Amino acid sequence: MDTRDYLILAALAVLVVVGGSMATTEPLGAFLYGGLVEAVQTTAAMVWITWWALVLGFAIAGGVEAWVDSDDIADYLSGTDARALGFGAFFGFVSSSCSYSAIATAKNLFKKGASASASLGAFMFASTNLVIEIGFVIWLLLGWQFVLADFLGGLVLIVLLAAAFRYVVPDDLVESAREHASAGDDTVQCPNCGMDVDPEQTEYTREVDGTTYYFCSQSCLDGWDPETANTTIAERATSLAGWRDLADKQWKEWAMLYDEIAIGFVFAGVLAGFVPQSVWTAVFDASLFGVAPIYVVAMAFAGAVVGVLTFVCSVGNVPFGALLYSKGLPFGGVLSYIYADLVIPPIMEAYREYYGGRFAAVLGVVIFISSVVTGVLIHAVFVALHALTGVVFVPDPSTVTVSEIAIELNYKAVLNALAVVAFVALYWLHASDADGDDGGHGGHGDHDHGGGDDGHAGHGDHDHGGGDDGHAGHGA
Repeated sequence: MDTRDYLILAALAVLVVVGGSMATTEPLGAFLYGGLVEAVQTTAAMVWITWWALVLGFAIAGGVEAWVDSDDIADYLSGTDARALGFGAFFGFVSSSCSYSAIATAKNLFKKGASASASLGAFMFASTNLVIEIGFVIWLLLGWQFVLADFLGGLVLIVLLAAAFRYVVPDDLVESAREHASAGDDTVQCPNCGMDVDPEQTEYTREVDGTTYYFCSQSCLDGWDPETANTTIAERATSLAGWRDLADKQWKEWAMLYDEIAIGFVFAGVLAGFVPQSVWTAVFDASLFGVAPIYVVAMAFAGAVVGVLTFVCSVGNVPFGALLYSKGLPFGGVLSYIYADLVIPPIMEAYREYYGGRFAAVLGVVIFISSVVTGVLIHAVFVALHALTGVVFVPDPSTVTVSEIAIELNYKAVLNALAVVAFVALYWLHASDADGDDGGHGGHGDHDHGGGDDGHAGHGDHDHGGGDDGHAGHGA
């Protein structure tokens, strides 16, 4: 996120406090003090509940990126059939959860020949909304029902996007977008970290067996070993170099997402503390819409709109979604809110730069409508399953965990303590790697991943991957 985004979110937070002050019946001083206390407690509670899951999720994602070879995946995504969509969803699932990196990687796959359905639909959506760490956080804050709904709804949404690209979006518009994405782009991929490199500009090169490799920095050049690049998963997982590579990759994930995760927690706390319950009751009043189906559709639309306006994406919007559910936003509305993270204004601007204004507008509309439709469909299916089986597929909003603050010596304390140890150990591996220990394998510590052809203006620090050969593992 850039300075503009932070200022917008700060302005929204101020509006929340001012609006709450006007709506409350409490004395202003008591309202502000009580709201601040509740905001801090809610934020701290969410961090306490999810810390171990975030560390574990990022470590698993880092291991997948570091140890699983996924070269030339654009060839797998060239079609529009179930096989291509399945590969797109799978490679997205094992990739990064950063939305900005997901769209950069999808763009590179698309320009290399992957279909719009498989790259801009299956891969891009799965790498943002179906990844491991977001599943952990949804499970802890919202429950297993939302994890199941997120996964099944994600598959439905991917099918809807694929159908739109195949039957609604004109082929000439798709090819025009592909040409726009490829225009003037002669970059190659740094073989060490996956960043795009201009062969005409970089001074870091190495020739191996008659092939010239181009690097983004001296550290990547020094840290790259062509022998270890061809090792097996087992060899990487049982070597110090392999674990250092995992540490580099997971730290990159933290570097890309820590601000959005923190903003998600803080913003949820602000809303919990400074919006009176009377406001939530009025906003989510089902009686205003007469019948339940209209209410669900209206709230799914509202959830998607809120998802666009809050500027928070990926893992960071789950805490806010949990709060919205606890305050009355229905099941399908929360799903639509989570799914709409790929059409927030900064990402829409990136689409415009990548594909041109017309295709960006179509892509945004298709994703938004698909998010709303999917939220409504999954809501209806889960309510029906609840009625048919008696199993609680739609949990009571009161069961959502957003306010637990007691820190006790229980399994959460043990898991969080172990997570701290793991986090410190992985950071040490990453830091010692960057300082050049043992040859600095991976060596990502001292170069700038920002900018480049795929670096969205103001979001260059998110552009870590998606080189011309389409490494999903480095597309974070």
